[in-house]
Amino acid sequence: MSEERHDGTRRSGGPRKAPEIFDATLDLLAEKGYEGLTVEGVAQRSGVNKTTIYRWWPSKGALLGAALTGARRLDVELPDTGSLQGDLEALLRTVVTLLTTPPGSDVAVSALGAVTHSPELAGHVRDFFADRIDRERPVFDRAVARGELAADADPMLLVDLLAGAAWLRVVLRQLPVEKDFVSRAVSTVLNGASITRR
Repeated sequence: MSEERHDGTRRSGGPRKAPEIFDATLDLLAEKGYEGLTVEGVAQRSGVNKTTIYRWWPSKGALLGAALTGARRLDVELPDTGSLQGDLEALLRTVVTLLTTPPGSDVAVSALGAVTHSPELAGHVRDFFADRIDRERPVFDRAVARGELAADADPMLLVDLLAGAAWLRVVLRQLPVEKDFVSRAVSTVLNGASITRR
């Protein structure tokens, strides 16, 4: 049986209806934005008493942080294509799909906007990205073992360069993603863009 932490944050296990709570949280974030997201609204939509939610997550920022990490719809299947290029393309395609396909795109953009106004949520989003890079680390460990990647390469920097390119193209520039965007982005990050001179 799980025990509650003294700081009120989520423990392992979670309430029995955690998946429903997380889905309701992300649905309301997509529909109403962070300002319109309330614990009361999540309780009503998920069919869970709000006191149960507050028992596990003391604020909507903590609840959203848990939903981002724990919601099944945001799970990413770790690719194993046999090459670093292929694995990074698969990961980047997942990011592009998330940013271009509702309701995931609405969740991502709303969460990004809310981070600038909520230091508490910013901490939870930081935890979300730390969890993601931990899950993705085997991609880079395998690449090192195959001799495709230097042992001292920075996985976080590689992911940031690729995911950042997708966020900038889709969310900030609001430009279409060409069919070869993913392969070109990965090739550029891995191989560079300069002309090799002999």
